[in-house]
Amino acid sequence: MAGTAPGVETLPDTGTESQLSPLYRVLIHNDDITPMNFVVDVLKEFFRKSEQEAATIMITAHHTGVAHVATLPLEEAEFRVDQAHSKARAAKYPLTFTYEPET
Repeated sequence: MAGTAPGVETLPDTGTESQLSPLYRVLIHNDDITPMNFVVDVLKEFFRKSEQEAATIMITAHHTGVAHVATLPLEEAEFRVDQAHSKARAAKYPLTFTYEPET
């Protein structure tokens, strides 16, 4: 094929656009039982937040009742929320995350 670099294969145009997975907002909900340091640790471990980001999210949820944690594709949001809930339940804490479609 003229104009193509050697060793580079050009794929035919199928006429369809690939669709990106819809994004979901992961939210953390305040409770009066889960220790703040546990919340920060969960945010760091499962949502890859820095110490400062995790503390800010935790304090926001503490003061307002809910805080945005991350915006992720549905499967990733479900997986991370499930992991966080599993750790919290194993420690006997009611820490709660939810996710909703991004609008």
